[in-house]
Amino acid sequence: MSTGKVTPISGFLEFLPAERLVEQHFLDVIRRTFELHGFASIETRAVEPVERLAGKGGDVDKEIYGITRLGRHADDATESELGLHFDLTVPFARYVVENAGKLAFPFKRYQIQKVWRGERPQEGRYREFTQCDIDVVDVGSLASHFEAELPLVIADAFAQLPIGPFVIQVNNRKIPQGFYEGIGLTDIAGTLRVVDKLDKVGAATVARLLEEAGATADQAQACLDLAAIKSTDLSFVDEVRALGVSNPTLDEGLAELAAVITAGMAHAPGVLVADLKIARGLDYYTGTVYETQLVGYESWGSFCSGGRYDALASDGRTTYPGVGISIGLSRLLGLLIGKGLVTASRSTPACVLVAVISEDSRPRSLAVATALRRNGIPCDVAPSAAKFGKQIRYAERRGIPYVWFPADEPTGDLSDPADAAPAQDSVKDIRSGEQTPADAETWRPPAGDLAVMIRRN
Repeated sequence: MSTGKVTPISGFLEFLPAERLVEQHFLDVIRRTFELHGFASIETRAVEPVERLAGKGGDVDKEIYGITRLGRHADDATESELGLHFDLTVPFARYVVENAGKLAFPFKRYQIQKVWRGERPQEGRYREFTQCDIDVVDVGSLASHFEAELPLVIADAFAQLPIGPFVIQVNNRKIPQGFYEGIGLTDIAGTLRVVDKLDKVGAATVARLLEEAGATADQAQACLDLAAIKSTDLSFVDEVRALGVSNPTLDEGLAELAAVITAGMAHAPGVLVADLKIARGLDYYTGTVYETQLVGYESWGSFCSGGRYDALASDGRTTYPGVGISIGLSRLLGLLIGKGLVTASRSTPACVLVAVISEDSRPRSLAVATALRRNGIPCDVAPSAAKFGKQIRYAERRGIPYVWFPADEPTGDLSDPADAAPAQDSVKDIRSGEQTPADAETWRPPAGDLAVMIRRN
């Protein structure tokens, strides 16, 4: 089909084959880790009523992609306006309410799906992207220990991926809420939104914005003093106490955050960091909140975030509180791959190319490939019976490390070793040039060559 001139659409990430192999490796590790921690997989529909999306997403209603049929008729006016989900938490909340009678609580789920967000495309930010979420929800109340469990799952997954050192920054919304109340501020949500801009605009601008919103200079400075507290141990508790603010909500938040950091010290030392400037923008978070950054690449911002929500899922009679955390996989990979920090060892899963001596002998090559695949060895068959040198170059361009030469009756120009069929099956490591006799029923490559290797550069 001829499509004419192709005009790129910004904000929609499409990987080349080698890059897609990197993405698949990340997906495999993340999914396996989620399941090792007891999370069950679900998938929800791509659309939700716009009213639901706009009502639960804070300021994101401006970013919702609405959808409609091109052939819509006037008698369709009663249909609900639908939009593509901008995250996986809102559809998950709806899923829980709809299926509550069929679920076992506390319910631990993971969900890996595309989401859509109509924001301005830029480096690491897309209109269509993949998120990898885990959440735990319960009926009526949710044990606080789950707030410590979720970042440990993420730490486990990231430790297996070639992303380099990272930190999971943790705060509790009750700490700034109680602190702001304790110093006399009343617009808690507005203050949180301003403080959340600290990394982007700096302390001086945050102080000015707070004062413009009604805070005194002393109150603005107290907010900055709280946001400056950061530790990988429990010392943050004493630092907050030293600011001289007393409030029951503050006390509750400090105790809950201390429990999370204690778990981090035991199971992922140095990875979980109490960082009291973390606020998170969405309004439905009520307790612990998380953000994650790569060490040395903090300018990229967070690529994994979430938190505790107590009232997101409810049917009007029963509330289903939960805690969740989401990996922005497209954001992370777009930056890692775009900066050349992560690469795949080859652009195809195949580690063996089975040569074809002649088109008449292609069934012999296919039989070899079948035997190799039966033993779990990914392979490809040469697309044409070209000279062996050309078939080797075909493998080299794709990073395939081995070429298999099936035995056959002598063919071709026997005076030209490069064009003569071998007397018995042999396999050649085209990196070293070493060629040895081999049997497709028993031969195996080294473990490092069997699967595509994903490397941090």
